[in-house]
Amino acid sequence: MATTADLGVIGGSGLYALLDDAAEQVVDTPYGAPSDPVTVAEVAGRTVAFLPRHGRDHRFPPHRIPYRANLWALKELGVRQILAPCAVGGLQPRLGPGTFVVPDQLIDRTNGRPQTFYDTGAVHVSFADPYCPVGRATALTAARERGLNPVDGGTMVVVEGPRFSTRAESQWYAAAGGTVVNMTGHPEAVLARELALCYTAIALVTDLDAGVAGDHGVTQAEVFQVFAENTVRLRAVLFDALAALPPTRDCPCPHALDSIAP
Repeated sequence: MATTADLGVIGGSGLYALLDDAAEQVVDTPYGAPSDPVTVAEVAGRTVAFLPRHGRDHRFPPHRIPYRANLWALKELGVRQILAPCAVGGLQPRLGPGTFVVPDQLIDRTNGRPQTFYDTGAVHVSFADPYCPVGRATALTAARERGLNPVDGGTMVVVEGPRFSTRAESQWYAAAGGTVVNMTGHPEAVLARELALCYTAIALVTDLDAGVAGDHGVTQAEVFQVFAENTVRLRAVLFDALAALPPTRDCPCPHALDSIAP
């Protein structure tokens, strides 16, 4: 019988590699296998399911991640609240490497990714506010208590990848109101909404995007290095937030499907 969990994390395997008494769960879904077996472990008295977004060996590029299988697998294990740490590029000069951002909006610039569980019928889920307000408040408090001065709110622009943006694209995203840019935040957020799950992105800025400042262009090595340098801080914020999430959901997320006709 599968171990259940009420909280979930979608992020890098480095965030939970050292957990004690962790158990792996293989979950079958109607959408195939998730990125990897799910690791279930106890964090501050809460049972948490951890799923590496790209797979533990980073074999899935952003446009090939099995997003639907990942979200479905977490829900099958009982998860109802998800924290989603991710690496992002800053679209504003003040958002240098190491900055934590808890976004409140999203712009989808991806293409060709399956982004719904509803392949038939007229089902239109409200997505005006993509992230859970309670999850956001909890993450912000956790980061502040660690002395990290997180940015409260902002728009995550999600691009198809796997290439980085041109300077013109970067400037365009910033002019349109983008705060940070990322390759994995969509369709994760909307799939969580379609399952009536709480979803909160915790973004770590690893670089200033190509068109933001000077002649510097983003490199993969730079992104990986800055993320690795901040793993300990991100892990601390993440685990504090997991411990503080309320056991009973009092937010709009559980009611996302209430107005959808059966």
